[in-house]
Amino acid sequence: MRDRTAVDTIKGYFYQFDYSIYKIMNLDEDEGITVEGIEDVDVHTATEEAAVQCKYYSKSEYNHSVIAKPIRLMLSHYKEVKDGIKPSIKYYLYGIFKSGTDKLVLPIDNTFLKEHFLTYTQAKKVYKHHINLGLSDVDLNDFLNKLTININGKNYDEQVKEVIYLLRKNFYCSEFEAENFYYNNALKVIKDISTKSNISERFITKKEFIKSIDKSQVLFNEWFIKYKGKKQFFASIRNEYFTMLNVLPFERFFLIEIDKYNYNRSVLKELIFIISKKWTRLSKREPNPFCPYVYVHNISTNELCKIKSDLYYEKFNFVDGFVYNGASFSAEAITQEANCHNNIKMKIIDNLDYLRRVLNYTTKTKEVYQFYIKNQYFNVKNDSIKDIKIQIESLNDIKEII
Repeated sequence: MRDRTAVDTIKGYFYQFDYSIYKIMNLDEDEGITVEGIEDVDVHTATEEAAVQCKYYSKSEYNHSVIAKPIRLMLSHYKEVKDGIKPSIKYYLYGIFKSGTDKLVLPIDNTFLKEHFLTYTQAKKVYKHHINLGLSDVDLNDFLNKLTININGKNYDEQVKEVIYLLRKNFYCSEFEAENFYYNNALKVIKDISTKSNISERFITKKEFIKSIDKSQVLFNEWFIKYKGKKQFFASIRNEYFTMLNVLPFERFFLIEIDKYNYNRSVLKELIFIISKKWTRLSKREPNPFCPYVYVHNISTNELCKIKSDLYYEKFNFVDGFVYNGASFSAEAITQEANCHNNIKMKIIDNLDYLRRVLNYTTKTKEVYQFYIKNQYFNVKNDSIKDIKIQIESLNDIKEII
């Protein structure tokens, strides 16, 4: 319920973010947008400069007063253009309302503009914004020629679908990848640049935007989590990568990062047991038995030894590539077949160097699942190996995902 409430609360922000993504995806690569510039989104093309005010009132009835202030602000900008202070642009007011949009019959004339948008009352005093600015009817007509109003915009879900479609089309990818990789990244990019203090830093071209979101990894982006909901987010990853249907006898490598400042041995052990239970097949009837590999990032040698000791005394059978005391690591030893006779339930890899050696040694189909907290710590560099990178906050997230 909390996730759903969070989404409802910030839908207006998402609507604006999505509109920004939609606009930039429809530009040429050297054209771009400024987020939170003159208006919510400023669009810069080869032929036009435009400022867009984006309104989301899907649960409210339309009234002229709702869009009056944005229009007055646009007119104030127009006055600065007329005075030669700023360059000429086009103005767009875009949005959606639950009802009442029939009250606004387009196009409007300057009489309607003055009566419903430019005249207002504040502290019981009537103001006429066009008079305060010293603008004539000729000026207002010119302003109207530069102003486009659309209060019957796409609904929230329709706009998201259009954004996902544009991302799929651009990256030639699946719907899952478009949403969880590129849309996830896009939300983060738009949110990040919107908070820059310098307006020049809030500008981005389509070419730069595409490059910045072209990352094939699942990010734990707080805005994407709010959009989708944490449980649904985890469920979508699980359905895409960790379904238990038709589990094939591949060499699966689970790379797990721990938070050194928020570490609990029992939680890590529980996760190891879960991975083994779900991704081990040792039955006599299994023609190609297998078990998973696990590497734990940021764990000390001493703590890893304690984990192994616990597993040993709990009669959880594993191998780590060391065949006797004092022996060197052996890729051959750790890649031995797990079966019902030796009952190997897990293969534990001590460090990244050993991981590279195992990946190079084994000739079976390989899949690497890297769970990282802030920064990735391993690059596969082999297109024949499935390489999935998933950002997490804690080990408990992995338990929910796999």
